[in-house]
Amino acid sequence: MTWFHKEKQPLETPKEKRVQTEGLWVKCDGCKQILWKKDLEANLQCCPKCGHHFKLGSHARLEMLFDDGRYTEHDARLASTDPLQFKDTKAYRDRLRHAEKVTGMKDALLTGEGLIEGKPAIICGMEFQFVGGSMGAVVGEKVTRAIDLCIKKKLPLVIVSCSGGARMMEGAISLMQMTKICSALARLDEARKPYISVLTDPTTGGVTASYAMLGDLNIAEPGALIGFAGPRVIEQTIRQKLPEGFQRAEFLLEHGMVDAIVPRKDVKSFIARAFRLMRAWDS
Repeated sequence: MTWFHKEKQPLETPKEKRVQTEGLWVKCDGCKQILWKKDLEANLQCCPKCGHHFKLGSHARLEMLFDDGRYTEHDARLASTDPLQFKDTKAYRDRLRHAEKVTGMKDALLTGEGLIEGKPAIICGMEFQFVGGSMGAVVGEKVTRAIDLCIKKKLPLVIVSCSGGARMMEGAISLMQMTKICSALARLDEARKPYISVLTDPTTGGVTASYAMLGDLNIAEPGALIGFAGPRVIEQTIRQKLPEGFQRAEFLLEHGMVDAIVPRKDVKSFIARAFRLMRAWDS
């Protein structure tokens, strides 16, 4: 009676025949549509359906802004020494090691020198995956060195901000970077070389309170969160309900806090045109 016994089929197809789909799709925070990652990458990490701007890594950012994606990196080996030997739920040194493993960077800022539409410039791009793009001593030093290089070579500067603010693991040392960078920007202004600040989602805390809002031209990506303290903290402080869209790029443009909102695909041409109008490349 063996013919009455049906052989059990394997519950899973052989491993070599399985279609691997994990990690190939992502949900848009704007329209909630499911997007194929390759479509997203081809569109500069912007949703092709609603235009929502996803975060863009610092390497991809500089490749997008420089001609042919080519640039010379400066100060790549600068790294934090953990001056306070800080530890909360995790040792700061361990956080740094993990961030370096994830990003391949020593800290949260990438400095590159290259060409924008055939003209030389220096761009600093912040990396949110490195401890939330926070500003510590290394970020402050790298931005200051980039500014000094602009003065020396008579080049314009672009800083793309994407940050949670000052790095609490470095305490007052991180806050000192605000004054340090602002002083360097004053020297750049005296040298009559322009600085364009690009604010992306999010730009908050001590970064907003210093160099992110000090550009000769401050431009933002659509929908970017830009502010100092979070909405909940502000509401608890002033005991009032905040307006709809408060701290978003569109609200700030309406109230004169930023000069323009520029879609990601147009940022490079916008910067090049602005620098030409500012005569950034005139000797």
